[in-house]
Amino acid sequence: MTYALPPLNALRAFEAAARHLSFKLAAHELHVTPAAVGQQVKALEARLGVQLFERLHKQLILTAAGRSYLPGISEGFRHIAEATSQLKPPGAVQLHLGVHGGIDLRRLGLAEFRSAHPDIGLRVLQPAGLHELVEGKVDLLIGRGLSHHPGYRCDRVDGGSGLGDWLVAPEGTADCPEIVSFREWLRPLAADIPRPSQLRPRLVDVSRR
Repeated sequence: MTYALPPLNALRAFEAAARHLSFKLAAHELHVTPAAVGQQVKALEARLGVQLFERLHKQLILTAAGRSYLPGISEGFRHIAEATSQLKPPGAVQLHLGVHGGIDLRRLGLAEFRSAHPDIGLRVLQPAGLHELVEGKVDLLIGRGLSHHPGYRCDRVDGGSGLGDWLVAPEGTADCPEIVSFREWLRPLAADIPRPSQLRPRLVDVSRR
């Protein structure tokens, strides 16, 4: 069967721009210029014969066609990522975690996570913030007070109110197996109360926006 597919780079440009609602932020993620993202999206629109974005002054809005197209494209990229990860040998799947400078890494039990998930090569960048996540330097971020950011899934890491710590990942990759594994790792073990040296953050108040 031959698949009638638009160019992959054009689809990546559209998917990133749609998540961020910004050519500039999409360009940061894809390591290209905003003009290049805009050209790829324009070429995709011409190929499809539909308008995907309304380009307003300093604002980018998805059209009805764009909103309809985005979930399938994001899901397609997720399936590609999952299929690719299954081909790789243990440790070959790299997960780059960014952590803000104020958190004690011992809280996260990273050594135990590596032992429990030998198939995931975990690398940590600290300090890191939203800038590193947007630019693609990390795959997910534990950030301070990032309860909501367009195009990203934000999950509360610690309980309580206030700014707090949040696990942040792009919506397009938030359900990739390695990110799901780390998100689940942050959830407390229901049948065991950890000793102080073993404390890990709790993941609560899931926010999908």
